[in-house]
Amino acid sequence: MTDQAGQRFPATDHVIFGAAYYDEYMPVDRLDQDMEMMKAAGINTIRIAESTWGTLEPQPGVFDFTHVDRVLKAAGRFGIDVIVGTPTYALPTWLARMHPEVLAVTDHGRLPYGPRQNMDIVNPTFLYYAERVIRRLVAHVAGQPRVIGYQVDNETKYYDSVSPDMQALFVKYLREEFHDDLDALNREFGLDYWSNRVDAWEDFPDVAGTVNASLGAEFDRFRRGQVSRYLAWQASIVREYAREDQFITHNFDFDWSPGWSYGLQPVVDHFQAASCLDLAGADIYHPSEDGLTGKEIAFCGDLTRSLRQGANYLVLETDAQGQNGWLPYPGQLRLQAYSHLASGAEGVMYWHWHSTHNAFETYWKGLLSQDFEPNPTYDEAGVFGRQVADRRVGRRLIHMTKHNRVALMVGNDSLTALDRFSLETGFPRQKGMASYNDVVRRVYDALFELNIECDFIQETAGRDLLAAYDLVIVPSLYSAGEETLNDLEAYVRGGGHLVATLRSFVADRHLKVWHDRAPHLLTGVFGMTCNQFTRPRNLNVKPRGEGWEGPDCQALIELLKPAAGTRVLASYDHPVWGSYAAVTLHPHGRGEAEWIGTLPSSDLMKDLLGQAADRAGLDGAGRRLAGRICLREGENDQGEHLTYLLNYRPEGVTIPSPCSGELLVHGGQAGQGERVGEGQALNIGPWDLAVIAGGPQG
Repeated sequence: MTDQAGQRFPATDHVIFGAAYYDEYMPVDRLDQDMEMMKAAGINTIRIAESTWGTLEPQPGVFDFTHVDRVLKAAGRFGIDVIVGTPTYALPTWLARMHPEVLAVTDHGRLPYGPRQNMDIVNPTFLYYAERVIRRLVAHVAGQPRVIGYQVDNETKYYDSVSPDMQALFVKYLREEFHDDLDALNREFGLDYWSNRVDAWEDFPDVAGTVNASLGAEFDRFRRGQVSRYLAWQASIVREYAREDQFITHNFDFDWSPGWSYGLQPVVDHFQAASCLDLAGADIYHPSEDGLTGKEIAFCGDLTRSLRQGANYLVLETDAQGQNGWLPYPGQLRLQAYSHLASGAEGVMYWHWHSTHNAFETYWKGLLSQDFEPNPTYDEAGVFGRQVADRRVGRRLIHMTKHNRVALMVGNDSLTALDRFSLETGFPRQKGMASYNDVVRRVYDALFELNIECDFIQETAGRDLLAAYDLVIVPSLYSAGEETLNDLEAYVRGGGHLVATLRSFVADRHLKVWHDRAPHLLTGVFGMTCNQFTRPRNLNVKPRGEGWEGPDCQALIELLKPAAGTRVLASYDHPVWGSYAAVTLHPHGRGEAEWIGTLPSSDLMKDLLGQAADRAGLDGAGRRLAGRICLREGENDQGEHLTYLLNYRPEGVTIPSPCSGELLVHGGQAGQGERVGEGQALNIGPWDLAVIAGGPQG
């Protein structure tokens, strides 16, 4: 089966539900007992081997697949599917001793042995041994009927490597990019500044400590490209052995701020890296208890789904008990699992089945605690697992397609830029300062609270993809090429509604600031210019006739100068800066463009984007229920419209049903065949949900 992006779905007709399982870590032999407990909880898939290179190859060229074989045989007996991970993200001791050059060199020196993810992914020696273990493992398991797919590596990054190998490849890349023209490179990167000029390739300096943001950002972009290349290399090896019905995936992780998954990954271009996969995967970690909001689950799911233009994805890791303070309240684990499906996930897998008894992650707890006894978290996982195992329910919740009308345009280059040129100071960002991801999260949070679902698109999305959306929001896209700007102009001229925030369209892809009126090429689209900005001090936003109160601005204010015909939606409540606009709206062609010249507070951002959505014609049941329940929608492959109503609060709520249809899930139950009419009162308990099949899209 293929989806709209031409990618294979997993070879299943059910919700994938499972956990990572490590027979190697077990203090006792309890394999059959674990499998029995999994089956009782509805678990149908396990993920193995991705972190056990040292066990699989205890000495160079000596392979031991005892634990893999044990698990595969047990999985066969109990009818449980298996995803096999290539074990390359955790080095064996013998490799580090024999070849210390495989350990990455960072700004702080060579990484020590011990932690995972400490290798240089471009080092030829590392690649030689990695290829050998991948080939031996995949060849060994490819014919096993319970193996449904492979995970290449794990949360791969470039690990801050500035090794001689990485830098040598970077110089080769630059020579190709600039056609061996050093004058062009010096001019493009502004290397005359502080005598950073390079006049012979042999003199190319160590870039680890460069103060030139353009050169440093290009190095970051190059290293992100090496992550994509490395994953594609692994995928190509696996495909030599994989069966047609087996998929290849990878678990992407996200920015870890403020202590959980939420934000664009700084060191991986997920869009580029996902292109080698059959199925994008992710690990999505988030707080539970009083910290459960649903935003983190939705953000990471929406981003992962967008990597392949709406293709479904797999949650390869998420928290069960998790770390201290994440123990889910009754109802939350089930709500979280359905929340992943509401974003388009094909399945949910926990890290991990059992809690380890030694080592670093002893207290990153799985479904079972160290005593291996059933507990409320395991019991609740079983409620979800058994519900989705019912084909009347689970079969209708997979292969869901979204039809979102809003897109967020994001870019790794802009993330890099605003780390080097912080919003507050224009110098390297320090802890506590607003980041690019803070702006993206502020926008996403507002949309989530408004019940407006969105996709993510790259800055290189192109006109055809832009035209598919009624509203495109561009948070702080500092770096963008002229082709992107021309595409955005055409989008608005053709009838689209565009919203951009502060520090967008400042520089080209090499972070060279444009030298004409800002915003470059788009002054006519936005109907304003800006050539000065400052930090807000004792300053509020003063609206003009829009009816909100003026909360404080944050990080930076741009002093916008509107042109004739531009509507000023808000100005600054300040004795000096009050003559400038803070938020503007301008018609262009058949569309409109808005500019938000500051980082507004959460409440103001929600008001601004709510009004922008109104102007873009975005109305529906979700908007009407905003603030009372989280509503997410899609269509399954049977043509049924699915409406998820998710309550992330400790209080129950009664709402009018936004549509009519069958209640697939409601009141803690599933598959009861109960029906609901549009407008009918629907009770949803604390940390509970309802899923309706068959109603029209709101």
